[in-house]
Amino acid sequence: MNRRTPTGAAVLQPEITTAITDAVLDELAERGYARLSMESVAKRAGVGKSALYRRWPSKQEMALAVIAEFSVGQAAMPDTGSLSDDIRQSLEAIAQWLSHPKFSRILPDLVAEMGRNPGLSDVIEGMIGQPRRERGVVILERAIERGELDPDTDLELALDLLAAPIYWRLLVRDGHVEAGYLDKLTAMLSRALGR
Repeated sequence: MNRRTPTGAAVLQPEITTAITDAVLDELAERGYARLSMESVAKRAGVGKSALYRRWPSKQEMALAVIAEFSVGQAAMPDTGSLSDDIRQSLEAIAQWLSHPKFSRILPDLVAEMGRNPGLSDVIEGMIGQPRRERGVVILERAIERGELDPDTDLELALDLLAAPIYWRLLVRDGHVEAGYLDKLTAMLSRALGR
């Protein structure tokens, strides 16, 4: 049985959503969150503002939905059978996420904005931080099941230990991940976390 779309119903076309998503990331990278506007995104995407409002009711929801989709999609959940190998693959994914040409310019601005707006911080934690951490917990719980981590391992602290060195190196020190860095970091974290 063929079903027709009801007359007047908004049909969200994937190619328009992709153009809007790209425009949001470009605008955030170039202008920052505070100067982001629905008008500038619509213009860059080559659509009317109504196309944006059909998808998101506000600038904040639009920006955070796009950033969350990008960020959570970059969170690795390797299952290599080895804590060390899972850590290495996770570190690689974190480094790629944080050094992405657009996102590496978006994140520092977003962190600054979170400092000015605690409500925004809570939303970002719920949409990005928590879903990424839930994926990381799965990796650590598998290591506990295999006997590679103590059952009483502080998983929240372990997750902080995995991401913090790369964040610090790339965004605070404005450095880069040179050859061998992730291997050395993997060895150190495996020793620190492992039994």
